[in-house]
Amino acid sequence: MEKKSGFSSRLGFVLAAAGSAVGLGNIWRFPYLAAKYGGGIFLLVYLILAVTFGFALMITEIAIGRKTGKSTISAYCMIDKRFSFLGYLASLVPIIIFPYYCVIGGWVVKFLGVYASGQGHAATAEDYFSNFIGSSAGPLVCLAIFLFLTSLVVMLGVEKGIEKVSKFLMPVLILMSVGTAIYSLTLDGAMEGLVYYIKPNFSEFSIKTIVAAMGQLFYSMSLAMGIMVTYGSYMRKEDDLEKSVRNIEIFDTLIAFLSGMMIVPAVFAFSGGNKDALNKGPTLMFVTLPDVFDSMKGGHIFGLIFFLLVLFAALTSAISLMETIVSIISDKFGFGRKKICIGVMIFSFIIAIPSSLGFGVLSHITIFGYSILDFFDFISNNIMMPVVALITAILIGFIVKPKFVSDEVESSGKFKSKKMFEVIIKYVVPVCMLIILISSLAGYV
Repeated sequence: MEKKSGFSSRLGFVLAAAGSAVGLGNIWRFPYLAAKYGGGIFLLVYLILAVTFGFALMITEIAIGRKTGKSTISAYCMIDKRFSFLGYLASLVPIIIFPYYCVIGGWVVKFLGVYASGQGHAATAEDYFSNFIGSSAGPLVCLAIFLFLTSLVVMLGVEKGIEKVSKFLMPVLILMSVGTAIYSLTLDGAMEGLVYYIKPNFSEFSIKTIVAAMGQLFYSMSLAMGIMVTYGSYMRKEDDLEKSVRNIEIFDTLIAFLSGMMIVPAVFAFSGGNKDALNKGPTLMFVTLPDVFDSMKGGHIFGLIFFLLVLFAALTSAISLMETIVSIISDKFGFGRKKICIGVMIFSFIIAIPSSLGFGVLSHITIFGYSILDFFDFISNNIMMPVVALITAILIGFIVKPKFVSDEVESSGKFKSKKMFEVIIKYVVPVCMLIILISSLAGYV
């Protein structure tokens, strides 16, 4: 078995964990959810939940990882053998998500190539995106490119691969986000969109706003999928755990906020203030935004920078998903990193093929009314992740007690939010998870 590697510094850990959190969920999902559920009021609810509910779950998972020094399966088994099933359940989440996430990452590769080759106007054709994902060879080639880039970084290891790449990509990602957001605000009519985005309208507040914001936290913060447990196992014992989690939250929330500032004002300006233009779900990025870019002065450059930014964000999250799978296999079987990476890469490509072809030659196949990719997305994000978070909260809140986490946090510094953490992990998280599960199963959101 290879020696357990780790991050060389607290900054390296924070940037890598923040990179995991900053992904496609921040860039396209956050803005359209904000538009759908009241703009500023959604933003306010999300921020409150991020520093309370999200904080409690993230610090729990990182503390579990650092305390045990193991990846997900072994970590939960060490805490309480009766809960070893939880480790397997949590480990299934990245195994399900990673292949179809790479399919979407491949779409980003395609659109980056379109803008890099000066063909941005072609992407405005009404059926351009649907024709692309409905084909067979093109999406699979783009999937392979994205998967290869991800595997290359993971193959280099934690310190030489993930940490180095995160130290480069995260600052670049923030600078690009700030620049793009500022440019977006200079468009005619953009300020109206900014006001809608940041000014809370309490008349639009509802239970749906809370449920949507809670669901977004899973996407935004890489919770309940074994990633933070894995990254926590690489964290140095002397690094302040609470401060690190707060730093990760700041990075993640900043990128999500800036994503909204990039997209909401620009789409508002393009559509003449029509909020419905934002309610396009996943197609917002690949159908609506090319039209927006095409209407801008310098829109070709704007589109190129935007899709490069999205690619960076997608890669940092994909790297963390793959690293979690690699770490699980390494802990369980002791194989070398390179062999595991090659195996995971081949396996993921094969598993991703049905998700990719599900919009083309396999589009006739649906599962409970979902396309193949959408079904995997629903099962992992709406069912499995809330279940993992619920059982984790029960384990920490009532079986081993919050002291299990508090002791690990206090081993490297003062735990300022200790009382708040104990209340949230015992009472708030279980209730929130039950609400998400019920609403998901009922098709409430």
